[in-house]
Amino acid sequence: MKKLQFNTLIITIAIVFTTSFQGILYGQDNQDDAAIALKAEEYIKKIQKDWKIPGLSVSISKGGKVVYAKGFGVKELTNNMFNDGKNLVDENTVFQIGSISKSFTATVMAQLVDEGKIKWEDTVKNILPDFRMYDKWVEENLQVRDIMTHHTGIGGQAGTYIPNLGYGREDVYKMLPFFKPAYGFRGGYEYNNITFIIASKIIEKLTGKSWEDNIRERILIPLGMTSTSINKEGFNASKNVAVPHEFYYSKGRMLTDSTWTDSLVVNPLYGDEQALHWLTVIGPAGGINSTAVDMAKYAQFHLDLGRVGDKQIISRKQMQYLHKGQTITSQDSSRTTLYGHCWFVEQNNRYRLYFHTGTTWGFTAICAFVPEQNLSIVMLANSEVPSSPRYALMRRVIDYYKGFPEKDYSASYLASFMKEERDLERVKSEKLKSEELKVKSGEVNSEELKVKSDK
Repeated sequence: MKKLQFNTLIITIAIVFTTSFQGILYGQDNQDDAAIALKAEEYIKKIQKDWKIPGLSVSISKGGKVVYAKGFGVKELTNNMFNDGKNLVDENTVFQIGSISKSFTATVMAQLVDEGKIKWEDTVKNILPDFRMYDKWVEENLQVRDIMTHHTGIGGQAGTYIPNLGYGREDVYKMLPFFKPAYGFRGGYEYNNITFIIASKIIEKLTGKSWEDNIRERILIPLGMTSTSINKEGFNASKNVAVPHEFYYSKGRMLTDSTWTDSLVVNPLYGDEQALHWLTVIGPAGGINSTAVDMAKYAQFHLDLGRVGDKQIISRKQMQYLHKGQTITSQDSSRTTLYGHCWFVEQNNRYRLYFHTGTTWGFTAICAFVPEQNLSIVMLANSEVPSSPRYALMRRVIDYYKGFPEKDYSASYLASFMKEERDLERVKSEKLKSEELKVKSGEVNSEELKVKSDK
């Protein structure tokens, strides 16, 4: 009996010690920047290998300073890519940041509110008399605050690709009345790019300067973002610049009736494939080019609520307004995500996170910050991979600093991605078999089947 009691006591002590030790590891914030940087670098390399990303650049800031900034891989996939030192990505390599550009436009608008030139409640029609929408009531009542929060009624991504037909920014603006609403005004959330052209025209009308000049003078110069540029011209003028790459799933040789080899394909994009005219037209929603180092400055600017050094570039009140969630975009038992003025605001049971992703032809990016940690993460990649690898790094770095158990988000996301792609291929295959049976039975002819398979 005494031996049993003694053994029980030892087990109890062991459980208490283990629980306490796990609390030390996982229940408290971890502030060892050097150790976290080493772990982060290992994980970045894993993400790069998992998703076959040619090149990427990452910065991590903590407590108001950059604690990690480094480039990985190459700017362009070539036969001799690793033997050319100029082809290696570093922390100052320029990438397109895509839709993170939206927050720059919103920041300029907030500065104009600070200056008394405009109010968020002002109607667009009162500022731009030539403004037109399909629904006349919406045309008369659309407010400045509605433009950049994706609830205007215009369908998700409607009009985004029109610039690829050669149209300019003014052309797209004049096409707005032809977009029939996909949902009720302020009655939903559907992500759209072309409404930011409205924002740019308001900025230009109130300042007498181009949207591009406003971005340079009000954000890039005050923040010291010396390697950041705008649109096609800025991208082409950059010296240390990455080449965009396409990314897609490829089905290979059939092994059985229901299984096959497959792979992820990555190829560089050149010439018109880079869609640089599109980049310029869609500029206010996605036309900025930047580096991991410069974007660390931008993220810190938001963490510091508009302050740069001892100068307040934008009032704390307006910066807090930009960070305030306006529309719920997703919600489940573990988190609620809202969209503010060009930032996603995620509240989970462990922390609050602000972030935005960006995707252009052949580039992807993410900029994220956690105010309670004074922490920011930036990842720029020259591959049009899904959001998953960006989210994987973002969440892993936050876990490091929060002291949470390490989870391989990349592996989990990749497994889900591959399963989804394989399931889609199975659906296609089953549909094709069904159509082939109809041909044999005479229900459809072979030419009709060829048209359907080409689609």
